[in-house]
Amino acid sequence: MTEVGWHDPTSPSADSATVYSAWERFVRGEDDLRGVRPEIAISWHRCRDQHGVDPHLTEAPVAVAQVDHALQHDVVIAELGFRAASLAHEVGNVGGIVTITDGSGRVLAQWGDQTTRNVAADANLAPWFCWAEGATGTNGMGTALLSYTPVLIRGAEHWCEAFHDWTCGGVAIRDVVTREPVATLNISCWRSELPGTAGTWLGNVAKMTQRILRQRAQGDGAELIAAYSQARSGSRVPLAAVDPAGKVVLADDTAAVLLGIPGSTPASDPAVRWKPELPEFIGAAQYAAKQATHNRGWVGSTQIFTRLANEPTSVTFRPVFLSGHLVGNLVSFGLSDGDPLPRAADDGATRTQPQRVVGTRENRMVLLRLPEVSFARSDGSDVWLSTDQGRLRAAAPGLDKLETELSGAGFLRVHRQYVVNLSRIREVERRIKGELCLVMDDEANTMVPVSRRNTPAVRQLLEI
Repeated sequence: MTEVGWHDPTSPSADSATVYSAWERFVRGEDDLRGVRPEIAISWHRCRDQHGVDPHLTEAPVAVAQVDHALQHDVVIAELGFRAASLAHEVGNVGGIVTITDGSGRVLAQWGDQTTRNVAADANLAPWFCWAEGATGTNGMGTALLSYTPVLIRGAEHWCEAFHDWTCGGVAIRDVVTREPVATLNISCWRSELPGTAGTWLGNVAKMTQRILRQRAQGDGAELIAAYSQARSGSRVPLAAVDPAGKVVLADDTAAVLLGIPGSTPASDPAVRWKPELPEFIGAAQYAAKQATHNRGWVGSTQIFTRLANEPTSVTFRPVFLSGHLVGNLVSFGLSDGDPLPRAADDGATRTQPQRVVGTRENRMVLLRLPEVSFARSDGSDVWLSTDQGRLRAAAPGLDKLETELSGAGFLRVHRQYVVNLSRIREVERRIKGELCLVMDDEANTMVPVSRRNTPAVRQLLEI
């Protein structure tokens, strides 16, 4: 895991007086954020404009929500606890504390210097209190939950003034299938800097812990493939096996055509599973996974529009479990069994399509209309937008999140590094081995590669 955005804690990332002045202006309602790091500016905007967090809050609220999570996530939290406890002495020697939260920002455990822990308790930086960004503003734990890399929050970069004496570094551990946060690990120091090795240590712990999740996810994928093979032998209808995020682990040739993915190609590794270009199908699969998690006997069905079909197709979801936890669903096409899934139009959680994309230029937020964006490209954990206003860093953390936000709005994921605006494609070049390359209409006429797995969807949508 790279430490994008992490600064050397032995040298100031920005003059503290400059940051505090910007904080004062921003709290008053001004938008002048000179001298503030872009990731902090984005967080402040969320705190003020989206969550309405009181900047004069003096303590974190009690955590009231329980987080539904898979049983294997308990293993992750235990692993983090082991590693945090092993570092407690080193961190405690510099007056620091180590904290673990769950995926909702609820503090589960804490180690380190007792004097600092006593000070932290005054702000409710202690077990069973909530440090999600939406509850307590910009902080190491809550902001890490919204980031894909370790974060450093120093002094006045905290949204709440009462926490300006703290320096915090946090990292989120994410489920490798759903990409949802499972837990965070955080180091905090009061009126002092973090240890120089804090960023490296947090990144390494996250990487090792994610490896555990990845190994378990591969085992889950193998179990899902076995369940598919068993069901396929007694079924004459198109069949696919999908994970809880709606990605396909294996599909027969007919189901693969309907989904627009390669057929009869197993993908147990979560990093290479097939993502259908059908947002409605993915949403239904995710809903089915949530229902099955709470009710092992649940079976449900709905109708969706698939590739190459003018009429909706019935699909039925049947859950598959391994050692008591859900690994995914078997999806039968042309069948309608079990409880009906809510239609998208009736689903209160359905998102409206975004009208703008948010980018950053230095310390300014740039609101872009969708036609202004030619394509987005990932570079490590950063996402860069090619726009009519130049190259801008996207505010969305990660290309997957941006893809989700723009799904159904005329944008398509054509490569693991690229999401393109279909209306901004100028030419399509065919390579010797049949690969496609898109020539975009930006100033540089950038050539965007199309991966083999995304070629069928591109051909269909461009009618080529």
